[in-house]
Amino acid sequence: MNVQTSTTATPDFTAIKAKQNVAWGAGDYSKVGVTLQITGEELAEAMAMTPGAKILDVAAGNGNATLAFARRFCDVTSTDYVETLLQASSQRAKAEGLFVTYKVADAENLPFGDQTFDAVVSTFGVMFTPNQQQSAAELQRMVRPGGKIGMANWTPDSFIGQLFKTIGKHVPPPAGVNSPAQWGSETWVQETFGGKCEITSFRRKTFMFRYRSAEHFLEYFRTFYGPMQKAFEALDTFGQAALRDDIMALIREFDVSTNDTLCIASEYAEIIAVRR
Repeated sequence: MNVQTSTTATPDFTAIKAKQNVAWGAGDYSKVGVTLQITGEELAEAMAMTPGAKILDVAAGNGNATLAFARRFCDVTSTDYVETLLQASSQRAKAEGLFVTYKVADAENLPFGDQTFDAVVSTFGVMFTPNQQQSAAELQRMVRPGGKIGMANWTPDSFIGQLFKTIGKHVPPPAGVNSPAQWGSETWVQETFGGKCEITSFRRKTFMFRYRSAEHFLEYFRTFYGPMQKAFEALDTFGQAALRDDIMALIREFDVSTNDTLCIASEYAEIIAVRR
């Protein structure tokens, strides 16, 4: 008797990352990322690193956490696999007279020795890596014993978490790749980091997206947020209309404005862990 067994193929993370790189390089994410600056400042305050501390910012984008820690006179190394985002961050640093070391690097294979840094941070960055367990292991490898890992990650039930889910209904993610919003789940963070780290703080906070209108938000993200731009490009005219309708319905659900403008409340988790 023949017995058939089913196996789950391992995702081709290299191919997935290549497509992600193109997506994040599309549009101009720096125009979206800069609006999130306050989250980097709040993370830097919460971590309270001393001047001179060696900080690694992973999947740093256009530098919200990078600049926040550099403003506090930390020794910051800023990394991302999209070079244009690092260039945008470098321009911001130069405008303020801040010294930052920049390096193109893959969050799943960081080019630094074990326990090199006093702290590793990421704001809405490393959570988008396809091989989540590998990138989480890399964060922990980078930090010296007693050092800190600090993150700001969208939670599963947040506006952005639900936006991922909405887009995924129309343009499914690659098989075997989990939602980035897992990084905002306290249970997942404890399971993933708790073996080598003590989770000293998991705070649910709210970021307010403020735009002129719902239509302004959608067009701004379609233009500058690469993953959304690529999602719309992957659909035909009818598919684009359906995705637009679903996003607009989601916006209406989360809009807390009391006037004609748009104010979307989106929960995120500010997480601090100490490496044992």
